Amino acid sequence: MENFVIIDIGSNSVRMAIYCIDPDGSYHEIKRVKNDTRLSEGIGQNNILQITAMNRTISALRSFKSEYSKYKNVVVRAIATAAVRQAQNQKDFLKNVYKQLHIKVRVLTGKEEAYYDYLGISDRLAVKDYLLMDVGGASVEIIHVRNQKCIHCVSVPIGAVKISEQFHLIDQVTAADLFEAESYIAEVYSRIPWIKKPLHYPIVLIGGAARAIARINRRYQHLSHVDHIQNFQLTRKQVNVTVETFLNRNLAERQKINGLENDRADVIIGGSLCLTVMMNFIDSKRVIFSNGGVREGLINEYIENNPHFRK
Repeated sequence: MENFVIIDIGSNSVRMAIYCIDPDGSYHEIKRVKNDTRLSEGIGQNNILQITAMNRTISALRSFKSEYSKYKNVVVRAIATAAVRQAQNQKDFLKNVYKQLHIKVRVLTGKEEAYYDYLGISDRLAVKDYLLMDVGGASVEIIHVRNQKCIHCVSVPIGAVKISEQFHLIDQVTAADLFEAESYIAEVYSRIPWIKKPLHYPIVLIGGAARAIARINRRYQHLSHVDHIQNFQLTRKQVNVTVETFLNRNLAERQKINGLENDRADVIIGGSLCLTVMMNFIDSKRVIFSNGGVREGLINEYIENNPHFRK
């Protein structure tokens, strides 16, 4: 039996998941911790990680280490995604993490992050052809899946935090700012050479914005277990109604929406627009939610590549 620890340093939050892997290669999660450190806050057009945000993140990692150190037979994998990947001062941040905590962090490339997303959800879905989107704080990973196989994958440098900050979508939203944001996102998508190939495909959505949209609609529909979002579906009309609710409220009003975390209310519009623009772009009629992603992809790869697990 092995305890596999994954630390995921994201743009909006830092997460730790501890999985117990049995000798037959099966696994189950025994602990999950999240800290909203907002590492990409104030990163700006020059992609400079701010000292306060870096210190918040290192503090969270310190608490994670004290937690996983209680377990025996531990294997630790620490990864970082868009905020660190794009940062000009990436090396300084990674050096400080290692100096203070002796945690070596692997910075995933955009394509690696997208592929791990695919590995993490591909065995959880009934649908075979879809466009997978992982909407993060500083990037969106987009994967074209046909017959359950990854055909194309890409990461684009937009996301919930970046779009919300760049186009002033945090509080009250003006029509002009909304138009500029949607136009910019559409222009970014148009640069992906294969993006029209999955025309009319359903979109499988993962990430923080996905969880928020799914929870809000599950509460609205009076469904039990609002956090059980795997394979939950919404039509494009339902998604648009949800986003209109966000747009018609200021930040204080958004924070009162049942199912939307307070610390996500300021960036939910930017994250939602990444989805709605794509639905329009490929004329997708529905979105399917999944609770898998990079962390599940990493552990699946680890088990597959280790012969001592008797599958």
